Amino acid sequence: MQLEQFDLYYQLLVEWNEKMNLTAITDEEEVYLKHFYDSLSAAFYFDFSGSPAICDVGAGAGFPSIPLKIAFPDIQVTIVDSLNKRIGFLNHLADQLQLKDVHFYHDRAETFGRLPDHREQYDVVMARAVARMSVLSELCLPLAKVGGVFLAMKAASAQEELKNSHKALTILGGRLREEHSFLLPVEESERTIMVIDKTKATPKKYPRKPGTPNKSPIE
Repeated sequence: MQLEQFDLYYQLLVEWNEKMNLTAITDEEEVYLKHFYDSLSAAFYFDFSGSPAICDVGAGAGFPSIPLKIAFPDIQVTIVDSLNKRIGFLNHLADQLQLKDVHFYHDRAETFGRLPDHREQYDVVMARAVARMSVLSELCLPLAKVGGVFLAMKAASAQEELKNSHKALTILGGRLREEHSFLLPVEESERTIMVIDKTKATPKKYPRKPGTPNKSPIE
């Protein structure tokens, strides 16, 4: 069943990609490695058992949360993305893959993180290659509940980013628990996953209005 879901996911991704820009990668082996496997690599370093509520910020075509949902059917997935076309794809994908407990919102993370129904409501907040850490922290940490976790998935070694985001993490209520670096099989490109604990509530003034975190990050 799960292998069939991944196969259908691949087919739909390629089909919809002809109409709109979802991914630059369309070769089957590359999609399985750079999108599916790469998304699932979060589970090497974090336990997704126990049906946690996950918010995936800027998931695009559904990465990393939809591959994780296929592998761990009990997790509850919420995706927020700023492009409505992508939300249309995700709704169709969820319907075709018969996924339950998935919710998609067309919104900016800065606005979404101020909504009472979503602010500090999630066990796990994830983002994969969305923005640098100082910016990403402001988009993601307001959504994580105190005692929850922010998982940042980065393409390369993120030492410099991490150093520059220390102030942002502290202000926003996060504390680095672990940092894991590994090589993606076959092509051996570097990946880094940071596990950040939400140790205290995010101050009410964050996230700031759309565009501000990117223009003037907390550094």
